Amino acid sequence: MTEFSLNRRSVMKAGAIGGLGLAMPTLISKSAHAYTNEPKGATVTLGFNVPQTGPYADEGADELRAYMLAVKHLNGEGDGGMMNTFSSKELKGNGILGKKVVYVTGDTQTKADAARASAKGMIEKDGVVMVTGGSSSSTAIAVQSLCQEAGVIFMAGLTHSNDTTGKDKKANGFRHFFNGYMSGAALAPVLAKMYGTDRVAYHLTADYTWGWTQEESIAAATENLGWQTINKVRTPLAATDFSSYIAPVLGSGADVLILNHYGGNMVNSLTNAVQFGLREKMVNGKNFEIVVPLYSRLMARGAGENVKGIFGSTNWHWSLSDAGSKAFVKSFGTEYGFPPSQAAHTVYCQTLLYADACERAGTFNPCGVVEALEGFKFDGLGNGATEYRAADHQCFKDVLVVKGKENPTSEFDLLEIVEITPRAQVEYAPDNPMFAGGNLGTCNAGV
Repeated sequence: MTEFSLNRRSVMKAGAIGGLGLAMPTLISKSAHAYTNEPKGATVTLGFNVPQTGPYADEGADELRAYMLAVKHLNGEGDGGMMNTFSSKELKGNGILGKKVVYVTGDTQTKADAARASAKGMIEKDGVVMVTGGSSSSTAIAVQSLCQEAGVIFMAGLTHSNDTTGKDKKANGFRHFFNGYMSGAALAPVLAKMYGTDRVAYHLTADYTWGWTQEESIAAATENLGWQTINKVRTPLAATDFSSYIAPVLGSGADVLILNHYGGNMVNSLTNAVQFGLREKMVNGKNFEIVVPLYSRLMARGAGENVKGIFGSTNWHWSLSDAGSKAFVKSFGTEYGFPPSQAAHTVYCQTLLYADACERAGTFNPCGVVEALEGFKFDGLGNGATEYRAADHQCFKDVLVVKGKENPTSEFDLLEIVEITPRAQVEYAPDNPMFAGGNLGTCNAGV
């Protein structure tokens, strides 16, 4: 299937684009309805808010593919995907609570203001009961805050900042994706084993909430194992050429470059680092190494040969052999002709988890959904046994450490799983200092 871009004002049903004769959306009203956008007709509308432009647009395109597949499965079309392996058996393929699922889409542009404006339109004009999506933590945090204010559920997409379920956590928001702390806890022991405990690291970091907390997490985890951090340099999210940031690394005394970059940023910064010959350098009597703490198949594909042998972490990978992963890969591959990314997997799971929570709660009322999701333990969605912790609405599950494959067999076979890090190694207390501040608060139903 070719790349595509969908306009937010389009309202769609699984696999089809066009008008569906929907009932007029309910505007936010705190007096006329039991909760925000209570569905009154035969359909229920979800809002898929993703980056269709900007540095994370590739992730957004794959998210939209997965969202459309999830809607198709919820409406009883296709093979059902992970609905067949999900430990909860509430989803029957008849929509959600008997209502056909339809949706609207938006472009976050990888900008917080644009993401919030798009989500606001979905809530006030399109009558969505749930907003989901995002491939940037700044956009996720902005939309999560809006959804808390408006009285709808936010099922976070690809957001890795500690702050999403840390200082910026909200009762109406839930995150299935892992976070920076988990990446550091999983990756650092592997790096120490492979490269030794006496390394000197130089960080280049995307200058926004995700980059800051990823930098803090990986620096703390590696320093605890003996590494020294010699410098931390922030780079603009809009940057496309990182040459001026790479050049100072050469004379810094560092023997490891850690790229706290994602999406197109990582592709460009890694390419520049390789062009400067960093991977052929010897520093401090050691081979110079590059680390990418947060990986995705889409990034690996964009960076090509440059990812070979480079370590990182990921939330999920299409090569996993559990029943849920195999079912999703089969469904997605049949629909689109190639395997899904971790971004696609995350948002597909979030859509099913929201629908299942509505079924178990017997309502679309966000407070009922919150109660159904808090402390919910489940399996069969591709990450093994998982729990939505009630204290902060963060999912806890195993984390994958991966590296760029030396001898890939296809353009999609670019990462290999080095280690499946057990949940116990990446778990932390709710009051961990990296997650301090903020208040989960209570659910808001919008009345």
